[in-house]
Amino acid sequence: MKLLIDECLHTSLVELAHAAGHAADHVNYLALGGYKDWQLMAIIREQEYTFVTNNRVDFLRLHGNEPIHAGVIVIVPNVPPADQKTLLSAALKHVGTRDLTNTIVEVRYTANRITCSHYLLPESSE
Repeated sequence: MKLLIDECLHTSLVELAHAAGHAADHVNYLALGGYKDWQLMAIIREQEYTFVTNNRVDFLRLHGNEPIHAGVIVIVPNVPPADQKTLLSAALKHVGTRDLTNTIVEVRYTANRITCSHYLLPESSE
């Protein structure tokens, strides 16, 4: 899995992803900070990134318009960097070696517990 981590998340998530065996870049490290969401989406599509973000609404809409995408990991809610690392680590363990094509994985704290859910987007018409 090749991850692109959004600017709304801490840069330390790149190290965590590398330690878990994934290729990863951060929007800021690629000088993409400040790009509009649709501009990032073009790069995400072109480079076949699985996108890691806290910006759930905008990127689910953008990915939902794509016939095929490499997946999205959404960290909910907006939490401090240490908690972002905990949540991303849980999401990566949840994903394991699964293919995330057209899949959304949401990871969140629920009643002091971490929960991961995943679903298809766009939804399959089958």
